[in-house]
Amino acid sequence: MSLLLAIIYLAFISLGLPDALLGSAWPGMQEQMNVPVSYAGIITMIISAGTIISSLFSDSMTRRLGTGKVTALSTALTAISLLGFSMSKSFIMLCIIALPYGLGAGAVDAALNNYVALHYKARHMNWLHSFWGVGVTIGPYIMGACLTGGWSWNSGYLIVGIMQMVLTAALFLSLPLWKESEISTEGEAEQSSMKMMQLIKMPGVKEVLIAFFCYCAVEQTAGLWGASYMVMNRGMSDEIAAKWSALFYLGITVGRFICGFISMKLDDKTMIRLGQRIIVGGIILLMLPLGNLVMCLGFIMIGLGCAPIYPSIIHSTPSNFGAGVSQAMIGMQMACAYVGITLMPPLFGALAEWVGIGLYPLYLLLITIFMILMLEKLNGIIKRKQEEKPQQL
Repeated sequence: MSLLLAIIYLAFISLGLPDALLGSAWPGMQEQMNVPVSYAGIITMIISAGTIISSLFSDSMTRRLGTGKVTALSTALTAISLLGFSMSKSFIMLCIIALPYGLGAGAVDAALNNYVALHYKARHMNWLHSFWGVGVTIGPYIMGACLTGGWSWNSGYLIVGIMQMVLTAALFLSLPLWKESEISTEGEAEQSSMKMMQLIKMPGVKEVLIAFFCYCAVEQTAGLWGASYMVMNRGMSDEIAAKWSALFYLGITVGRFICGFISMKLDDKTMIRLGQRIIVGGIILLMLPLGNLVMCLGFIMIGLGCAPIYPSIIHSTPSNFGAGVSQAMIGMQMACAYVGITLMPPLFGALAEWVGIGLYPLYLLLITIFMILMLEKLNGIIKRKQEEKPQQL
């Protein structure tokens, strides 16, 4: 199991590696392909669409193939897509390749999250998502090293694609390690097979899906528009704002590593509540006219507050809804996450243009409050279910 866990850690790094590549490579890609800057949004939306589709179908794929094969095949698909990106010479080709990349990324994300939620303690879920942050950090570094070294953006994608191919080979070699632990939950999962509409009707499902949508909307909006808020609302220079905004993602990555230790003492529900309070505290610091240092501290706090929420919601899914439906549930949660990521940051962009960038803290606060309300409602539903069980016995 320790060797398999190491493989899963590597897989989570690989999940993060390509996620920030497009942003760091786009200036060169856009210039080479002679397309508007905004066209990067088209590629990200296609990737998100593929991710949403594969997340929703992750349950049936995992039942048919098993987590190990789904992870290996999906990683192979993302590796091939990255190599395709490295050879692309037109925007149309990038759009075509973006779809299989999204399909591969969504399937492996949902499958691995469910596997870890079923077989490992909460600390591993936090640490694994911290390793995703490591991947997100390494990817742009590789791209930056290629560009500063006189190579093209294609080389950055090629290097990351080769790294993914090496990991794919390791995942295929590790397939025998997955079988033993998957057998233990196979029978239960088969007995609990449910269609998507049946799942949505289960108590608490709508609440957790909306909460996941809101969380990812907060994380993505905070990260995407933070630097713009610092520059346009507080008068910071572009360079200083960029450095401080990078600390938001560092806060998430370091926060998840720390949360791995804290989760040994606190349960998932408490970890989520702790993160929510830190986010609200950080947003309040953004609103207070106490200077840029306090504002930047608030920004880091939002990142730290985000750290435990995503892993803890995922890890609590089997206990909240049952191991048999956890794969389908996590797939739906992943889909809602990417809908939130796709829709809510652009919505704020439109509002900022219409009303003003100063709306940024209020926008984050309203979504956070709605997330808190949904998760507290979910907690009440789960509590009632637990109280009803002894009476039924």
